[in-house]
Parts: sequence; structure tokens; C-alpha cells
Amino acid sequence: MDGKRILVQKFGGTSVADTEKIKNVARRIAETRSKGYHVVAVISALGDTTDRLVELAYQITPRPRAREMDMLLATGEQISVALLSMAMHELGHEAISFTGAQVGIVTDSAHTKAKILDVKVGRILEELEKGSVVIVAGFQGVSLDDQITTRGRGGSDTTAVARAAALGAEVCEIYTDVDGVYTADPRLVPEARKLSRLSYEEMLEMAATGARVLQLRSVEFARNYGVVIHVRSSFSQEEGTWITEEDERMEKAIISGVTHDVSEAKVTVFDVPDRPGVAAALFKALAAENINVDMIIQNVSENQRTDISFTVSKEDLQKAEEITARVAEELGAGGVSVDRDIAKVSLVGAGMRTHPGVAADMFAALAENDINIEMISTSTIKISCVIRAEDVEKAVRAIHAKFGLDRGVVMRA
Repeated sequence: MDGKRILVQKFGGTSVADTEKIKNVARRIAETRSKGYHVVAVISALGDTTDRLVELAYQITPRPRAREMDMLLATGEQISVALLSMAMHELGHEAISFTGAQVGIVTDSAHTKAKILDVKVGRILEELEKGSVVIVAGFQGVSLDDQITTRGRGGSDTTAVARAAALGAEVCEIYTDVDGVYTADPRLVPEARKLSRLSYEEMLEMAATGARVLQLRSVEFARNYGVVIHVRSSFSQEEGTWITEEDERMEKAIISGVTHDVSEAKVTVFDVPDRPGVAAALFKALAAENINVDMIIQNVSENQRTDISFTVSKEDLQKAEEITARVAEELGAGGVSVDRDIAKVSLVGAGMRTHPGVAADMFAALAENDINIEMISTSTIKISCVIRAEDVEKAVRAIHAKFGLDRGVVMRA
């Protein structure tokens, strides 16, 4: 290489929703180039293209095969990367667009949920040496058996971070339609504040509990490989939120933010025999189909029978319900029910490790607003509660106000 530093810039679908926005992205990349950087741009499909492609698939069949969904969804990004490359040419910059397969994003064979196995950089480095901007399709790759794969919603974030790690990039910039990570969703809480910095651990918990700014896997990748992430807006020059390793210079906030998630459903298996191996049989069957289970609760046994409830993504619900019903019958359980009208609200902050009373204050905020808690899950820096979906906005606002997050950073004692 010629000594120039490398910057990876990822632009989501809202950033390239139409031709004017694509031109704006091209100008942004050109500006970065003028500062002496090599640029690798990772691009999502235009606007709601992926949603429209999914809709088309379900107009054909209620059960599209995962392999064919990957073939279909991968086409959206080919449009956006080619158009952005043309826009760069129009500005007088050399640029070249690639699919994930062309530049060596190698994944496993789990269609629609593929995980990255290897990231090859040879072809990208060749093009950077020539002075080209390299533009890469976001959430697609190729499996070891030469099948096109995709990595689900937000998979472009993971591609960008993986590229940044493999290339030794200075920063991975994630451009979106918001200007950083907030203490809560600003659409629900207008008083929410933008956070200047978060640790990987805090961002992991926020991504896992409903913050849509970054995909969970991308944050895991960044933590594992020490990639600095800067989340910022495509439509302003303001600094956003930096995601880095925790250090002594960071604000020592008890609470970083309140997140919410309405994308999950609850599955309950009734009247299950309370004996060793029952839970293992159920969750092993779900794992075999690449279904991620979030929260789990088992009731106290009565007459050596119990109930088991767990939450899964609504995208996986149909398959999860079928598997659970089959396993329940094999185990001699009483039956299975599904509840789609739930939401998860969570409190995240590194200061929880050393600050007692956070859970009590959160539960009090919910109780004061007549919000019932159905399930609870905790980690060292997170508390999550399952509540009724109709209560989620009220819950987020109540918890945000309870901890004074609109007034500034609540420091550790």
C-alpha cells in the first residue's frame, strides 16, 4: 500500500434511498478521499427495496425456501453498489463495485442467517493500490459450497466491521438516518440525549435488547477484533457516538440508556414433565434450526409438572411454534400457546455492576404506571422485562424519566 490510511464507511438503506441521496453519499466519500484516506464503502439496498422483495416472495408462496430468499434479496444490493460506483465516476473518482462473493466474504450455509467464516482482502487491496474507491454489497456472501448467502437485517453492519478488522482500518464509520446512539429512541422520548461514547459491552447489550442502530453481530465482531466504530448521520457533519473499549476516560454512567423491542413473541409449553433433559430436548431442537431463544422462564414444579416460557423473534415464530409443538407432544406436555402481543423493555449501563437499587427503581417506575411484568432477565449491566406491547411507549418514557436520563449523565456513586 502507499501509506494512506484506510477508512471503512457503511451506508444503510435510508442513506441511499434515491438517486439524490446516492449522489450525497458519493460526495461524502469524495470528501473522505480528499483527507488522504483509502475508502471501502459497504452499501445496503436502496430504501425499502429489501422489504419489497420479501413482499414479492410471500405473494408467490407463504413458505419461500431460504436459499431462494437469499438469491432474491442479494439482488437489491447489486443495484445500489452499481449506482454508487457510477456516481463516484461522475465526480471524477475511480470506483469499482463488487458483490460479497466477488471480494471473498465467506460464510457458513445457514441461509438468511449466515455467519462470516473468512474475509479475504486481496482483491480489495489491489483496487485500493490503483487508487479506486471499493464499493461492496452489504449483507451478502458466499458459502463454502458456492451458494449465495445473506446475514439478515443489519448484516451490512457486520460486513463493514469485518472488512475494517481484516484491512486494519483506522475506523469503521456506520452512517444512518440518526446522528448517534441515544439514551432512548428519540421517536418515543423527545428528551433523549445522544451519547458521545459507549463501551463495546454496553453497546452489545443495547443492540441485543432492541436498539436498532447496530446489528448485534457487528458489535461482537468489533469487540473481538478491537475495531473502533463511529455511528453518525449521513445527513450532517456532526460527530456521532463512538463505540470503543471501556477506559478510564469514559463517563462513568450508572445507566447509559433504555431500549425496547417489539419484534419478539412468547411461546409457552404447558404441563411439562419436570424431569432432567426436558429443557435440553426442547432448546436443542430449536438450536438445530438456527432459532435464537432470548429469555427463558420455568415455573415452580407442582405435582412434578411445570410450564416453560421463552421468547423468540417473530420472524422465527412459525418455525419455532411447529418445533415446540412436536417436541411437546414427544415429551407428553399438555400443550403450547403463543403470545405475539409482548414487548421487552431494558435498562443498560456499566455502572450497574457497583450500584445497588437499579432494579428496584426500574420495577418501581413500571409499577407507578400500572405496568405488569411478565418475565425478567438480568446481566451485570442489563435488566430486561417483558410487558404488554400496548404499554411499551409508556414504559420507556417512565423509566427514562425515573433515572433522569434527560437531564444528563447519572454518575456512579
